Amino acid sequence: MSATAIAAGAQAFVIGYDIGEPHRLLRVHRRMCRYATPLEYSVFLLVGCVAEKNRCLADVATLIRPLEDDVRCYTLPLRGFQCRLGRASLPTGIVWTGLPAAIG
Repeated sequence: MSATAIAAGAQAFVIGYDIGEPHRLLRVHRRMCRYATPLEYSVFLLVGCVAEKNRCLADVATLIRPLEDDVRCYTLPLRGFQCRLGRASLPTGIVWTGLPAAIG
């Protein structure tokens, strides 16, 4: 996402899911990759406007079974506390630039 888009009201959303069936799980994961950056297998970071988040969730809703599956979305605060807990996932000196730019 460009700096212009971020300045134009982009927000950060964490979207996670619990899907009960392996084939549906794979379909949901592939669909989520179209919209957001995977942080873990079933946890994604979407940086965009509310309309983009709504499009993503509506698209994923077509793939799930609401009585068996669970999809949740949380809005991150614009200037919230940011930290990493636990061991570094990459060796010292290696930076993953695949994540979207910081918000705010």
